Amino acid sequence: MIDYNNAKSLNEAIFMGKNYRITILTERLIRLEYNKNGQFFDDLTEQVIKRKFPLPDFKVNQDARKLEIETKYFRLKYMKEKPFEGYNLEVFLQNASSSWTPNNKEVRNFKTTAQGFIKGRLSYEKGLYSVDGFATLDDSKSNIITPENLIIQNNKPRYDTYLFMYRRDFGLCLRDYFLLTGYPPLLPKYAFGIWWNKSGAYSFKMIADLLEKFKKAKVPLSVILLDENWHIKDENNPFKFKTGFTFNRKLFPDPSFLINYLKNENIHLGLQIDPSEGIMPHEDAYDTIARNINLMEKVTIPFNVYDRLILTNYFTYLIEPLKNIGVDFFWLDYTRPTSIEAKRALIRYQYLNDNKEKRSPLISENMSFASHNYGIFHSGKNWVSWDTLNELPFYNALAANKGLSWWSHDIGGYEQGIEEAELYVRYVQFACFSPIFRFASKAGRYYKREPWLWDVKTRSIVKDYTQLRYRFIPYLYSENYKYHKTGLPLIQPIFYSHPEIYDEPKYKNEYHFGSELFICPITSRKDFIMNRTIHHIFLPEGMWYDFKTGKKFPGNKRYVTFFKDQDYPVFAKKGSIIVLQDLKDTLNDLSIPKSLEIHIFPGQSNIYKLFEDDGISYNYKEGKYIITNIDYNYLQNNYTLIIRPIEGENGIIPDKRNYKIRFRNTRKADDVIVYLEDQIIEKNCYVEDTDFIVELKDIDTTKQLTINCKGKDIEIDAVRLINEEIDSIINDLPIKTNMKEHLASILLGDLSLTKKRIELKKLKKKGLDIRFIKMLIRVLEVASAI
Repeated sequence: MIDYNNAKSLNEAIFMGKNYRITILTERLIRLEYNKNGQFFDDLTEQVIKRKFPLPDFKVNQDARKLEIETKYFRLKYMKEKPFEGYNLEVFLQNASSSWTPNNKEVRNFKTTAQGFIKGRLSYEKGLYSVDGFATLDDSKSNIITPENLIIQNNKPRYDTYLFMYRRDFGLCLRDYFLLTGYPPLLPKYAFGIWWNKSGAYSFKMIADLLEKFKKAKVPLSVILLDENWHIKDENNPFKFKTGFTFNRKLFPDPSFLINYLKNENIHLGLQIDPSEGIMPHEDAYDTIARNINLMEKVTIPFNVYDRLILTNYFTYLIEPLKNIGVDFFWLDYTRPTSIEAKRALIRYQYLNDNKEKRSPLISENMSFASHNYGIFHSGKNWVSWDTLNELPFYNALAANKGLSWWSHDIGGYEQGIEEAELYVRYVQFACFSPIFRFASKAGRYYKREPWLWDVKTRSIVKDYTQLRYRFIPYLYSENYKYHKTGLPLIQPIFYSHPEIYDEPKYKNEYHFGSELFICPITSRKDFIMNRTIHHIFLPEGMWYDFKTGKKFPGNKRYVTFFKDQDYPVFAKKGSIIVLQDLKDTLNDLSIPKSLEIHIFPGQSNIYKLFEDDGISYNYKEGKYIITNIDYNYLQNNYTLIIRPIEGENGIIPDKRNYKIRFRNTRKADDVIVYLEDQIIEKNCYVEDTDFIVELKDIDTTKQLTINCKGKDIEIDAVRLINEEIDSIINDLPIKTNMKEHLASILLGDLSLTKKRIELKKLKKKGLDIRFIKMLIRVLEVASAI
């Protein structure tokens, strides 16, 4: 909420003259104001909601002509009363060669996400991350927010810029940014499930049939998002009424029945709304609104976001009735506002209105003014293509450059293009490890977003990854809480630790997914002869494990990998703790789980904090939540895992819980002892593939659980070997078995690369198809290139 007590900075941090005011907010953040009329600005704005920071450490040296201010991050020099131009004002980074002046173009800024797709192309703008170590935030054109939370248009020209001078400490830059602009809200848990958003006019029966097909396919679902066709349309021109707030009774005779049906299926309903065309006479609430504004004739009432009477009626008589019957949230698609400022204003008002009683994941356009405060961003209609898929991971990662996380893309592609099973699968796998997973497309029977419309293999892969997404929700929801409390984005690009990767097409799509995982998305077609995707990956410093196989990959290295359709490059860092939930009998049920599966990767001690609450209300602000500490103490051949509640209230999670602790890359331990507080309890221990599992039933969640595993050489040193992958490729080739033996002796032998090529080419005379020869030569070449 807005607190005008925090609008003005401490007097001790302000340095001002007739035409200038310079405020030191933190050791890294400066506010710079210049006004030739000497008028300075202490109102809060669409971007800035707090300026009263604790007084930072700084030194001042000034006389009648010059002002110098120094912190451990910067040194500011200003010729007093001079305009902010040229070298009248210059700020130097400490222990660096770079400096900022008002004329600086910030050409080394890495940019960030803007409004999504515009005419088929993704849009970008300046962010906060720069290899120069500084960036600016211009607040000169922001509108004003009053103490009553109203937006007033700003018509007075001013120079009002915030300068972040952070060197390489970008995490601290983001912290300053969130202190200035507000921390992100906590999204409801259901937002991290799977959404359905295929365009078209659905009826109740169509929705019921759709849910039955999802159940039969064993694909979980948490959100139905309906486009404009849910409300009354002109029967003679279905494109005429884009605006509407009254359910079409021919499609939904009883909207309350629809919503209750969805609630019973654990499905949440979102509706697209767009007030651009105004409030029309066919709306249920029209007569009431017309009386309230003293309108006598039956004409369309224009919508004006700055008209308080219109806005009050809009929320009271159009939006609230929908919320009252159980609509969970809205997709605000304001297509024809009077101005960009009007669109920003409505997004803010809509979000504040929808989130009064419970958390609502408003989905809207990113308007670039502290957008992290307003829920989820829709990137717009994209094309069905590999090129689109290839752009999306980097786009998600760039969002962190301005502290954003919750981008929602049309998974599978919205329109045009060619429907390909492989492309669909790679979209789904990408969505599994994306902020929001929303199946979407244009209406049409041949846009196949429905998993059951594909072949058996594709259906199976999609089922596995959609179920995996649901299993990951405890992890995603805890990362959501971390983002809410600290501003740490869910997705962080690899170039934060390795800036050189920014310009490397093979690796720039890679990103950290929460604190424990690293994703190297596949965004290109496979080699159909090999039946695998040849994929180049670079792993950051440290030791990493393939999440599926457990194979070990030393970091700060480049690799060539070969992935089948069903496999995806997901890596866990050493010591990772990843909490998954079991799939429930009711697949869509996102209530707090009674059973958890916790994956523990060896190599390093770690602590993970699991956050749980009711998933939708603001009760967590009153202490009605629980944070469970999962503490992994690693010693070689001696592991201890401690699970205990450390914060919150009892009664939030089940009193008893089942645990499956999966120690990855671990042999059976010789000695396993499990304590609940100080009492030894029973356990079930066994080996599954390369994992050692400890199963525990009905554990009291209010008490400390301690598991200690000891043994000799229990950690498996399963380093990934390229020869194993080449052998797998040979094994799958549709050729004679004796030829496979011959191929293995060449490819896996000790010959040089040149001699291996020669030997492979000779096999043409022995009947090996030239297609396989060329493919295997390519395998050798890419495998030896790194």
